[in-house]
Amino acid sequence: MAEPLHEAEALHQQAKRPVSAALAGPYGHPFHPILVTVPIGAWVGSLVFDIASHLVDDPDFLARGAMWLIALGVIGALVAALVGFLDLFAIPPGTRAFRVALLHMTLNLLVTVAYAGNFWWRQAGEGPTGSVGAGMLALNAASLAVLGLSGYLGGKLAYHYGVRVAHESTQAEGFVPTHGRAGRHSG
Repeated sequence: MAEPLHEAEALHQQAKRPVSAALAGPYGHPFHPILVTVPIGAWVGSLVFDIASHLVDDPDFLARGAMWLIALGVIGALVAALVGFLDLFAIPPGTRAFRVALLHMTLNLLVTVAYAGNFWWRQAGEGPTGSVGAGMLALNAASLAVLGLSGYLGGKLAYHYGVRVAHESTQAEGFVPTHGRAGRHSG
């Protein structure tokens, strides 16, 4: 029974190390979680603008802003995907973590395609005018919901399986008292 546990620990340690520290971030500091904030923020902002376009007298600027936030999100998602793909290479195939990572990647790619389509739909003709159409708003909301599911899976990769997270012994270094007595807290 000890052999499968030893093999699992070796595979786990493999998933903690970057394939390329220069491209994916060094050990304990992956770039992917930093980069995903751009598309997430842009796409959440675009949904806020979409909804707000129905609440103001002159919605054109909000509709245009939402369209460009969607474009910014697509560009950011593509950059995050490149780095995330490198992290995928660190995960040993045939493991639960690898299957979760493939689903995470697939959902993210589908969301990015949906947002790219939403951008082109909005840009068709003379571009956005007036309040954002119900179909465009619904596609935005549905895409964001799927992104939330994918984010949950990304969290499972990092926080449950420890992909690209420093080993617990490395983490424990942050809890060694630097001065004074251990367990003593100052107010």
